[in-house]
Amino acid sequence: MNCHITSPAVETVWIDPLCDSEWDRLVLSHSEFCFFHCSAWARVLNKTYGHEPAYLRFSRNGELLALMPMMDVRSSWTGRRGVSLPFTDFCSPLIFGEDGSKLVMAKLAELALDRRWKYIEVRGGKAPQVSATPSTAFYGHSLDLRSGPTTLFSGCTSSVRRAVRKAERSGLSVRTLQTREGVLEFYRLHVRTRRRHGLPPQPVSFFLNIHHEIIRTGLGFVVVASNEEHPVAAAIYFQMGNRAVYKFGASDETALDARGNNLVMWEGIRFLAAKGVETLHFGRTSLNNDGLRRFKLGWGAEEEKIEYFKFDPVAGSWLTEGDRTTGLHNAIFHRLPLALNRLAGAILYPHLD
Repeated sequence: MNCHITSPAVETVWIDPLCDSEWDRLVLSHSEFCFFHCSAWARVLNKTYGHEPAYLRFSRNGELLALMPMMDVRSSWTGRRGVSLPFTDFCSPLIFGEDGSKLVMAKLAELALDRRWKYIEVRGGKAPQVSATPSTAFYGHSLDLRSGPTTLFSGCTSSVRRAVRKAERSGLSVRTLQTREGVLEFYRLHVRTRRRHGLPPQPVSFFLNIHHEIIRTGLGFVVVASNEEHPVAAAIYFQMGNRAVYKFGASDETALDARGNNLVMWEGIRFLAAKGVETLHFGRTSLNNDGLRRFKLGWGAEEEKIEYFKFDPVAGSWLTEGDRTTGLHNAIFHRLPLALNRLAGAILYPHLD
């Protein structure tokens, strides 16, 4: 049920994207929408972790001013906060009117005090206020797919083109899948890849919910490269309208020389271009991850900065913290057996964002 809150000349409506189809229609009407704004992603986060949506629509005299997707993240370990959105590379407010950004922050500050959030986090987009300073930043990379596969391949660096050809010559087969088993093939590689990077994997329920809510409904797919019957690399892509996101990649560390990662990326690009998708975003990249940055730039992608903003509603101040993806915890998770690393992910991720 939608809840209406009125203030002079401005109407704020709480929309539940889990059951209200109006949300996606409104999102698609904005020029800067991305997949993460859609209701399918909200359902994945809610079903996996129980986070409650707090999605807002602002309008004046029937004219849409802004859309703000938020999740109420509650944890006995890490506290309660409002995030747009957990486990999401970027999901900025969609501003239609000139004063939409100011309205969004005023309402979020009010909501944060009411729900006792220790902070509000907005991921991506312009600074919510002139005084806002980013809490952390990442690289973002996007590729225009409209030129077609031939031009796209020639726009790659020579090292990327060589890697794709090497993968093709090595006899790797590549499949584009929308099946549950395809997601599980990815997950088995994902578990190994996360440990290699010193991180626990997301729980398997997260990926099964991705299959049920996103891939099964035609909003995503998996690409798997295999050596005979043995998967060596895989990637998951999401799509909404004419825009797509490369969300997850994984590989077998014993077969990296076969360049399966390059093959699944190229197959994903070709598949999306053939469908008429116009842009592919490669997700966020830590500022200190030079290898991943070069990999994404190698496809001819344009680089940008993705900034996150955290606001303390009690102190009325903006918070800074830096990138938390690297630290002592990496060495711990890197040494855990796979089963224990999976258990750690299942325990920890409901408290993280």
